[in-house]
Amino acid sequence: MPAAKTATDSETAFLAAYDPAAFEPLAVAVDVVLLSTHAKELRTLVVRRDEHPFKGGHALPGGFVGGQESLDVAAARVCKTKAGLADVYLEQLYTFGAADRDPRMRVVSVAYYALLEHERFVALAQHGPSSVATVRVPWKGEAGGRASVHDPKGRALALGFDHATILGLAIKRLRGKLSYTPLGLALVGGTFTLLELQHAHEAVLGRLLNKDAFRRKLLASGWIRPTGKMQSGVLHRPAELYEASTMAREALSRR
Repeated sequence: MPAAKTATDSETAFLAAYDPAAFEPLAVAVDVVLLSTHAKELRTLVVRRDEHPFKGGHALPGGFVGGQESLDVAAARVCKTKAGLADVYLEQLYTFGAADRDPRMRVVSVAYYALLEHERFVALAQHGPSSVATVRVPWKGEAGGRASVHDPKGRALALGFDHATILGLAIKRLRGKLSYTPLGLALVGGTFTLLELQHAHEAVLGRLLNKDAFRRKLLASGWIRPTGKMQSGVLHRPAELYEASTMAREALSRR
């Protein structure tokens, strides 16, 4: 009697006969929201599109996922090629899959976001294909919705695809996490004053914070610690400098 077929034989036969063309084609992309703050304003990096669709408009740094790439590797590649950024922690945000989100074909996009301090942010824009845009959020709190981007003269920049929605969701997520994580520390440098950290939070939240309450909460959180140093080169009375605590750095590295 012939030997019974094994499960491996059945699997091999199934895969040999499988026809991927029997299903509608689908592409996967990644889009990256890079956020920073400056002078109580929220900013992001955008790339001007030199080809259709949305030629002449702007978009978040993004691209298609290669056939042998993981999502994380593709997102890191996009950061390097579109924003000149080689070493940043990216957190997956959401998957956007509306059937008409891309006019070329059915494209599912996995969005990521990352936070950077302002000095590094500006340096990226000066040496890469991206540019800095100011973000305006028309909704309060965590209501959610689209966000718009504007050039240094305040002129609105058209964002292609559903990138205004992706940007808005990144801001909503960040607003929700600021109250219970040390995420805001990623928006300031290695050392910072409490006022600088407060301004970063206000830029993200879109509202002013009570100075005394903010400081009490941060000092009690265990996320920051004094450096024992003061500001230098300022015209006003120097403020004490702080840095992220070991606990905060470990929490940020696990995001």
